[in-house]
Amino acid sequence: MAEKITVLRTPRAKHGGKHAYFNRELSWLAFNRRVLEQAQSADNPLMERMKFLAIVSSNLDEFFEIRVSGLIQQVKSGVIQVGLDGLGPTEQLRRIHDVVVSQVADQYRCFREDVIPELHKCGVHFLSPEELTKPDLNWINHYFREQVFPVLTPLAIDPAHPFPQIANKTLNVLVSLEDPDAPENESPMAILPVPRILPRLVRIDSPDKSQLRFVFLSDIIKLNARHLFPGYGIHSAHAFRITRNSDLYIDEEEAENFLEMIEEELKQRQKGAAVRLEIEDGAEEPLLQRLLGHIDLPTEYVFRIRGPINLLRLMSVYDAIDRPDLKFKPFQPAVRPPLNSTQSIFKLIGEEDILLHHPFDSFAQVVEFIQQAAKDPRVFAIKQTLYRTSGDSPIVRALMEAANNGKQVTALVELKARFDEANNIQWAKQMEEAGIHVVYGMVGFKIHCKCSLVVRREDTGLRRYVHLGTGNYHPQTARIYTDLSFFTARDGITAEVAHLFNTLTGFGRSPEFEHLHVAPYNLHARLQEMIGREAENAAADRPARIIAKLNSLVDQTTIDSLYEASRSGVSIDLIVRGTCCLVPGVRGLSDNIRVRSIVGRFLEHSRIFYFENHGGEPVVMAGSADWMPRNFFRRVETAFPIEEPRLQNKILHLLEISLRDTAKAKKLLPSGAYVPVEGEDADASFSSQSHFLEEYQEPPAPASL
Repeated sequence: MAEKITVLRTPRAKHGGKHAYFNRELSWLAFNRRVLEQAQSADNPLMERMKFLAIVSSNLDEFFEIRVSGLIQQVKSGVIQVGLDGLGPTEQLRRIHDVVVSQVADQYRCFREDVIPELHKCGVHFLSPEELTKPDLNWINHYFREQVFPVLTPLAIDPAHPFPQIANKTLNVLVSLEDPDAPENESPMAILPVPRILPRLVRIDSPDKSQLRFVFLSDIIKLNARHLFPGYGIHSAHAFRITRNSDLYIDEEEAENFLEMIEEELKQRQKGAAVRLEIEDGAEEPLLQRLLGHIDLPTEYVFRIRGPINLLRLMSVYDAIDRPDLKFKPFQPAVRPPLNSTQSIFKLIGEEDILLHHPFDSFAQVVEFIQQAAKDPRVFAIKQTLYRTSGDSPIVRALMEAANNGKQVTALVELKARFDEANNIQWAKQMEEAGIHVVYGMVGFKIHCKCSLVVRREDTGLRRYVHLGTGNYHPQTARIYTDLSFFTARDGITAEVAHLFNTLTGFGRSPEFEHLHVAPYNLHARLQEMIGREAENAAADRPARIIAKLNSLVDQTTIDSLYEASRSGVSIDLIVRGTCCLVPGVRGLSDNIRVRSIVGRFLEHSRIFYFENHGGEPVVMAGSADWMPRNFFRRVETAFPIEEPRLQNKILHLLEISLRDTAKAKKLLPSGAYVPVEGEDADASFSSQSHFLEEYQEPPAPASL
């Protein structure tokens, strides 16, 4: 099948006094298209392709819950707020609809015509009702009676039974009943909400244990719906799902108890305004219109699905099927020098800065940093930020152990971490019970920086040890996200991390930082300064180059600074995984800017910035912030310097390998198209992630004694 190229079709503005920008929402959809292309690629193992289909669905869920819902609210309120590209909310919604319809159609076509047939050849079957044998149907009927029927509650829709409140993203079955006494076109309608406790995919028992056979729960319910409506016939039954506005609306200035306010707002999230309806294809128009009338949703937000609703449920099958031959080859994250030593981690960090590249380097050493601090009798204080973490977080457990051991422990838990609010609330309560001083974010800002500070009493006095990262303190995602971890005991950096924690837990209107670049205080201004310095160097015929690896590039001021640097002759390479509003390669505007995106096995998540000639020396930084207005002005972020030449070379190697990628990278054209990157050898296919896997699996040199 020919590869589909996504074109953003945005920049109408020219650079004659007015810069060109891509639309943020359409650029994000282009990223989701690149995820879909991984599902379509026969180069990936079959179960991994299925997993990418699930990720596409998960991405679209959040896109509608937050981004589309925001645009719909603008339209309803009459707000005409245009984006960088000059598009208003109504036009953006129209273009989004066209792109999403095409994307969802291709997603399900891939599932039906590529993934399912190939899985069938490998002994993994997703059976439709038409494919079920009589023994299968007998087994399904028994399963329905024993496992499903007792927990279903049919909900009639009539004057005596008002339309129920259908929670966000829940599975439901819309049933049209046959009633000879009802007037034509007024057949009774009912809804079967499917409890979330039930598995969405059910494995059918089979005598041949080598064959894995699954049926979707929605099909089981539809096949047995007649048992829930005795005396009625079933005219039709279609699974559907409603996506609702899930943004939290919190007046932080008026909050007396921040935690209680967020808990209350979370309850309302399930009842937000409908912004999308997914329904199985074939639902008759009169029935559909009745449903839309009840949920107050226009027809343009309806997506008729040719397949099972919500392919995110395929994740459960991926985890349940033990078929290594259909998945990526497993790997063991490396533990390399100096951390493969048996010496105290604090002794090792005290002797030299340490930089880890996850997931190729093990995240276990980050956990070990906190665990050793919890047990070390010389440690008497630990301070930690937590934006997202796992449900069984060993880091949180270590913090609670430290508190139980009498150490002073402070945790800054960001309760507003989107879709992790409930999880973070639970952790916050448990930590408070363990004696940890918990700070619930910061009024007006999200705490997104990744910082851990340990204060240790040593023979020479107090010494601070710091971990700074580009990713969350989440051991599970650390195996699938590419991120950096930096350990240091340098006085300048550790003192400023301590200053940052004091600012976040106390009061500080304008704290000053020399070594760290901290949003919302100095990060944005310093970034413009560094871009400007490279532009000055290029204009003076001095060496000048910028390389930046990040998730999103949206901030207009930063984009304009990069345009100006390009016009001055600075060579600029941007590795932007997701949204990119900058238009590269435009004559007289961005001739010297190249943009590429890498989407592969691991989620590219690290933020790394290289400026070749800042006062004659290169500046290498990493941090938690993407180049977006929210990161610069509405979040607390840190970018930290990598000053040791040995580690700077490691960063440059990482960037150079990423820029060599021809297998998983796509380059962005001025037209908005993302196209394959061609290497010097047309047949070469170089994957940066595969390269790092091989490089880090090489036997490390023996640890020094």
